[in-house]
Amino acid sequence: MLYYLFEFLDMRFDFPGAGLFRYISFRSALSIIFSLAISLFLGRYIIRLLLKKQVGETIRDLGLTGQKEKQGTPTMGGLIILGAILIPTLLFAKLNNVYIITMLIATVWMGTIGFLDDYIKVFKHNKKGLAGKFKVLGQVGLGLIVGCIYFFNSNVIVREKTEKNQFEWSGQSTLVDELQGKEDVLFTAKNIKSTKTTIPFFKNNEFDYAVLLSFLGENSKKYAWLVFIPIVIFIITAVSNGANITDGIDGLATGSSAIIGSTLAVFAYVSGNTVFANYLNIMYIPNVGELMVFMSAFVGACVGFLWFNSYPAQVFMGDTGSLALGGIIAAFSIAVRKELLIPVICGIFLAENLSVMIQVAYFKYTKRRFGTGRRIFKMSPLHHHFQKSGYHEAKIVTRFWIVGIFLAVISIVTLKLR
Repeated sequence: MLYYLFEFLDMRFDFPGAGLFRYISFRSALSIIFSLAISLFLGRYIIRLLLKKQVGETIRDLGLTGQKEKQGTPTMGGLIILGAILIPTLLFAKLNNVYIITMLIATVWMGTIGFLDDYIKVFKHNKKGLAGKFKVLGQVGLGLIVGCIYFFNSNVIVREKTEKNQFEWSGQSTLVDELQGKEDVLFTAKNIKSTKTTIPFFKNNEFDYAVLLSFLGENSKKYAWLVFIPIVIFIITAVSNGANITDGIDGLATGSSAIIGSTLAVFAYVSGNTVFANYLNIMYIPNVGELMVFMSAFVGACVGFLWFNSYPAQVFMGDTGSLALGGIIAAFSIAVRKELLIPVICGIFLAENLSVMIQVAYFKYTKRRFGTGRRIFKMSPLHHHFQKSGYHEAKIVTRFWIVGIFLAVISIVTLKLR
């Protein structure tokens, strides 16, 4: 909202400094500052309110060191994260941007599902919370919404280069991109609808989902939604569940999400900037740079929440926060066409998810074959395995963050490592 106010002041009254709001970098800086301030202020208020309402976490006795001490710690702290994301975004982002609208929908949608789960656990005293099928239904619903927006909305486009032997001006959709030193050869760029994404670590690194329907011939692009939307649904479901599983010890999910968010913000900025996209020879996605304002608020919210969530935690985010974080990361990755990089950038979430899947599958297999179930890990998810091995949870969290930073660096390096 402030973007439009200062744009008006700049155009009508030439208000000093108002022109700064045109720059994504300036609004992103304001976004992260406000997000940090809001999370710190809102955090104290919400924690006091939750304590007053006795909204405490019920801890199962898993035989882990320090678990019993967490009994009664306020949960539903994800409300702090949601507020610290939504308020700065509404203040500083362009609200008519399709990507911003989509991310706001994803935040509220998954936050609501997580809130319902926490509400049932805390106020209805039902430890199971929201039934699993309804959680999955909510995740699928968001995947359907995000998939439809990204596929059908006319503002979700990419700019592709085409070589021309003779320059032809055909309106705003065709722009001269660069002269490559070849005599009389120009490269023009057209904004087109596309289901292309980026394959990391490869030189010719663009993959079009429509190729999977190549047997349909010319209709493959028209019906590419039959492949694209299910993939979006799968990614959103997998990543949101991964974030939810990772939220098991103080600060792990929050810190990991901040690292992932910082990396995605870099991708949004370079993909939405013609100069950087051209220099790095990556896909240019018009208007996607605005997502940096949103992701700055996201990172600020996570870092601010760590003030209260670091060991020993004063508040837990609950499913209100963890499901929202996962949904946001998934929808954002798809927007910047980096969803195939998720196994690397979200490697912590993937490892946590896989540890549970492997543990359950192996237990069922050995029980069926030998009559007694056996385990690969001492306990799953993976962070509990290390707790059972005698590591302090603060050390586990710090080392997971280090691994997360390492994976983030690798992810950014893929911009040139092709």
